[in-house]
Order: sequence, then structure tokens, then C-alpha cells
Amino acid sequence: MTKFLSAVVLMFFVVSLHSQKTPSYTVKHFETTIVPDGILDEAVWEKTALIGAFQQHFPSDSIAAQYQTEIRMFTNDKTLFVGIKVFGKGDDWVIPSLERDFRAGGNDNISLLFDTFNDGNNAFLFGTNPFGVRREALISGGGGTPGGFTTSWDVKWRGDAKRYKGYYTAEMAIPLTSFKFAEGETKWRFQSYRFDQQNNENSVWHPIPQNQPIFSLAFMGDMVFEKPLGKSRTPIALIPFINTLADKDFENDASQTNFKIGGDAKIAIGNAMNLDITVNPDFSNVEVDNIFTNLTRFEVSLPERRQFFVDNNDLFGNFGGRRDSNPFFSRRIGIATDTDGNSVENDIIGGLRLSGKLNETLRLGFLNIQTAEDESQEIASNNNMMVALQQKVFSRSNISAFFINRQTFGDSEFTTPEERYNRVVGVDYNLASADNTWNGKFYAHKSFQPDDDEGNFSVGANLGRNSRYWTVFADAVWIDEDFTSDLGFIRRTDIVKVVSSVNRTFWPKKGPINNHTLEFFPELIWRPSLDFQKTDQTLSVFYRVNLKNLSEYRAGLTNNFIFLTNSFDPTGTEGAMELPGNQGYYFNTASIGYQSNRAKVFAFEGGTEVGSFFNGNRFSVNGQATLRVQPKALISLDVRYDRISLPDPFPSANLWLISPRFRFTFSKSVFWSTLVQYSNQRDNLGINSRLQWRFAPLSDLFIVYNDNYAVNIFEPRFRSINLKLTYWLNI
Repeated sequence: MTKFLSAVVLMFFVVSLHSQKTPSYTVKHFETTIVPDGILDEAVWEKTALIGAFQQHFPSDSIAAQYQTEIRMFTNDKTLFVGIKVFGKGDDWVIPSLERDFRAGGNDNISLLFDTFNDGNNAFLFGTNPFGVRREALISGGGGTPGGFTTSWDVKWRGDAKRYKGYYTAEMAIPLTSFKFAEGETKWRFQSYRFDQQNNENSVWHPIPQNQPIFSLAFMGDMVFEKPLGKSRTPIALIPFINTLADKDFENDASQTNFKIGGDAKIAIGNAMNLDITVNPDFSNVEVDNIFTNLTRFEVSLPERRQFFVDNNDLFGNFGGRRDSNPFFSRRIGIATDTDGNSVENDIIGGLRLSGKLNETLRLGFLNIQTAEDESQEIASNNNMMVALQQKVFSRSNISAFFINRQTFGDSEFTTPEERYNRVVGVDYNLASADNTWNGKFYAHKSFQPDDDEGNFSVGANLGRNSRYWTVFADAVWIDEDFTSDLGFIRRTDIVKVVSSVNRTFWPKKGPINNHTLEFFPELIWRPSLDFQKTDQTLSVFYRVNLKNLSEYRAGLTNNFIFLTNSFDPTGTEGAMELPGNQGYYFNTASIGYQSNRAKVFAFEGGTEVGSFFNGNRFSVNGQATLRVQPKALISLDVRYDRISLPDPFPSANLWLISPRFRFTFSKSVFWSTLVQYSNQRDNLGINSRLQWRFAPLSDLFIVYNDNYAVNIFEPRFRSINLKLTYWLNI
């Protein structure tokens, strides 16, 4: 085993050494400034060079883009200016919304990526579209997966666009204080990608193989500064808020009105570190989570949407395996369990977070959050702390270590000795080769609880190779029965799990098909505490066809085996007889699906799954339809239906999940969104309606209305209305 692990680690190191030649662009320095109105009429643009031709990423990755993009850049001592000219097939630009921080897929836009520390792991993204709507994002983990793409990050910058016949122009003025970089830096890595929906074409400046994500940081050129960058003088940002909340709890016949004040502060420490401070935070304006139908025995993780936890989040949240054993999951903070065993909101008193670069290769993350005590619900005050270090090795890989401590604060009578603290330490090695062909991870974590420090390990290793024709992946996980991370997402313990995937992609030279893929995906789980009895097995075969018109077809067959150690009701019917435990169940399913081109005025995707289910049968169908009334409105409807048929005396159920969403953008500063979610499995009808007025840069007035009803016996449960004002002040 030791020789095997040594060989695996050696292979990780060897593949990290690969490198490739990159193009370069010189950013001129001028003692001038411009107003970024989107019109390229300033004389300074004629003094700058074009960044170079774009190449297709879709439908081909080996020819020049049919409709080109021109980019020019220059700096003064405070600002990076970008001028863009985008050519198109016509003037029918696809713009679903005027709201900031849009996602790129399914509409016309261009994005610019800046790797300011030249490490291939993290980057800042700024983008715009033909209407001058702006977006910014943080990219982490080398841009290898969508999970490393975060649009919740906000920063002040200016930009606009102007439409002409057959093209549009855009200008950006991005303060250098919006970036983090080393003082005296002379070079950043740079990439730009564009979505052209009129021509069904995606294009990039630095060529990227089509089997790689378009925002991968492995494929970037260089932007060389004519004048070295100076010391970043980032202003202190103060973001106070006031919030008035009125609510009524119908189930307990209780009403209240609260007035709350608090705020955040963002302080730059040198050129590369951020100190974020929050006092009495309020997240009532955060977009509500999508509900889901859960037919498994396990919890499902949901993405973090709270701004305070977003910046440099990869330093804290990328340890371990995201699906099985993630030791830090920031959504645990601010959530507690009440006396009835329900998850409830737990007030955060305040906290701070220090994160960024200590030098060119070493990053630091430190987070400390204090939550409040709630005696009525027997919830103790807790201090939640994490410190993490990440050392870059080779071209794009890194070694990371962390320490997590959750500790009760004070001496609450309802806190048992076993609940006083939970601590976790660990180390991860993350592999990313220079060309992103090889990716992998090795990690070992250990938890400590009062009078419990023996064993408690979580260990895993995975390795994948992504080439044009073959993608292979293998993952092995061992989670000890007593491993515990109170601030983590641990889907289940006491498992040894092995997952693999073999994916063959075919690229036809002619015809409407861009590529089609056949994948074999086996997953097996054993329980060490049961003498390594196999308790789960999934053997799946998937076939996908991607067309050049951006539509997709898919089909799959799955063979399942589940050994229930405890009784379980997959329908979630209250009071129903559960399937008996200590018994194994075999069942098979078949699935088909379709997704149309999302850029169309009316777009649709859906699928169905049919087959056996434990000792019965299951039929499922789901679909999503979107209607675009450009650029003011985007209306969508999500529907899922599951018919679970189990033999008597076990329960059968018809489970419905219906979720219409309405998004209206009256202008670039006034937005209204309403989400309705109906689930009879959760016995809930929820309505969330949010009106947002951005009256100044990153300063907002929110009116948020929430209403919840029980649906099995229709009656109101909870209702609230919030009025929240935030203001971003630089000093």
C-alpha cells in the first residue's frame, strides 16, 4: 500500500510539470483617463494595439472565429481601461435581462479573466453585454468545474456599451484596487471568451480544447505592463444597513416587528490581503434557495449565497470531497437545531475573515464567527473558527492544511459535555497539470471531540485525465464511523467508497452533431462496521448527443442495489409504514432527456425516468420552460412529478414540485423577482417576492415579501415583509 501511494503521489508531481507556450500583449501606460460610456471615440485608443484574433471554442476549436472581437487596453496609475469591439451576424442580440451578475450561457456577452498572481488557480472576471449590463465573478480551483465560478462577489467599477449596425462597442474602467496583485508586478495572465448566440459560436483569445471548460485558467496568455504596477491603495469600504421586519407565525399565533442595524467593512492589508468584518449581519435580501424532491436517505448540500462568505471562499470550502466529506461548509454557520429537532436560523453576533496572498506562492485564510445564544430553543452561543494555508507547488498544484474549531461560548446548562467542542485538522494535495489534462486530490482529515480522539479519520484520493477523446476518473473515500465536523458537510460516515468513470467522446467531421459521448459510471460502497458488507452499488451507462444548434439529447440505464441498515420511507409520508431495514433491494431504471437551445425566445428542457424502485416502481418526469421578453422579462416554470408505487402495506405517493419564477428588469437599477414553490412532499407553498433598487453603486433598497402555506390542509404558516437599506461607502 505504501509503494502504491508513493507511486500515485509521484505521478501527481510528474504530470504537474507540463507547460506550454503562451501569447503575449503589452498594456500601454498613459497619464490620461476616459469616461467609460461605451463609445470608442477617445484618441488614446488609437495609440493602443489590438490584443489579437479570437479562435472558436464551439462548434470547432481549430479555426478562427467567424465573427471577430477586438480588445484594447491601457492603464494609468489608478485604473485599467478596456475598449472592446464585438462583431456579429446581425443586430438580434440575445439579452434576457438587464440585471447585473448574469450568467453567460444562453445570451450574448464577453468576459475578461485576469490571473493577477500568475498561479493558474484564481482569477477575477469582468464582463459585459451589448446593453452594457455588467457582471463580475471570482474563479477558483483553476476554473476546472462550475463549482469554482462565483458570481456573488461584488466590487465597484464602471462600464457601458453602445450598439451599432452589425457590431457593438464597450468600455470598462476597472480600478486597480479592485484586483489583488504583488507590488511592482509587470505581468498578469489574461484570457477572454465570448458567447455569440446569433451564430451559435463561442470564441476565445487563447485557444482552449473543446473538452475543457471555457473559463479554465490553464489556458491563458500574458498581459505585460509597460509600467510596473505600484502599491495598491484600496480604500476602506463601509457597508452599513438598516432593516425593518414585520412577521407573523400563524402556527404559534405570534407576531413581531423588529428593527435591526449592522454592517460590514472591507479593509485591504497591503496589495494582496483582505480583512472582512461583519457586525450583526442580516441576510434577508439573499435570494431564496430552490426546493427539491429528495428520495434519498441523505441531506443535500446547497450553494452559499451570503456575500460575507464568498470572497476567497475556495481557501475554506474546497477541502476534502464536496459530495462526501467537506470539513467546512459555511452554510452551517447561522443555522442551529431547536428543541424539536428542526433546523432554525441562529443569529450571528459578528465575525471577521482575513484572506489572501502572503507571498507569490502562499495563501492564508482565517475566519472567526460568533453566534448568539437562544435559551428558549436551548441553542448555545458558539465560536466558529477556521485557519487555512495553501502553498502552490509546480505549475498549478497546491498543498493545503487547515484547522477548524467549533466551541460553545459560556456555560449553558442545556449544553452537554459532549457538545462543548468539535475540532478538525487536515491536509490536502490538489493536482492540476499545466494543460488541465490531469486533475486529482489526496486528503487526510481527523476530528476531535470531548473524550473522543481515537481514529475519527476521513481519507480520500482521486485522479482524473481529460483528453479530447477519453475522460477517465477514479475516486476512493474512507470515512470513519466517528468522524465528525460540525461545520462541515458529511453526507454519511462509516463508508469505504469507490467511484470510477470512463467516458468516450466522438467528434463527427460533418453533419449536425457536434459530439456524442458514451459513459460508464460505477459506484460501490462498503460499511466497515458491518465487516465491510457492500451496502450500495450503482452501475450506470449514459449516452449524450450535443448538436451544433446548442440542443442536447441524453439517455441512461442504471442498475441499483441498496442494503437498508435501518427502516426507510422514500415517500416521506407521515406515519406510514417504512420499508424494513437489514434487507437488500435491487432495482433498475431507464431515463431519457432533451434540452433545447437556451438562447431561443422559448426554451425547454425535460426528461423522464421509469423503472423499479426498492420493492415497488417509480415513474418520474421533469421539465423547465423559459420565455424571454427581451430585455425586460424572463419567465420560467419548473415542474417535477414522481409517482412512487410500493406494495401494500407500504405507502405510495404522487409527489409534485411546481415552481414558477418571474424576473422583471425595469432598468439597469430596478429589478423585481418573484419565486413560487409548491411541494406536497414538504407540505409547503412558498412565495418569495423581492424588489431591488440600486440607487448608487452597490447600494440597494430591498423590499422582500415571504409567504408560506401548508398545502395538505391549506392554511397559512408564516408571513413576513422586510425593508432593507444598504449603502457602500468608500473612505
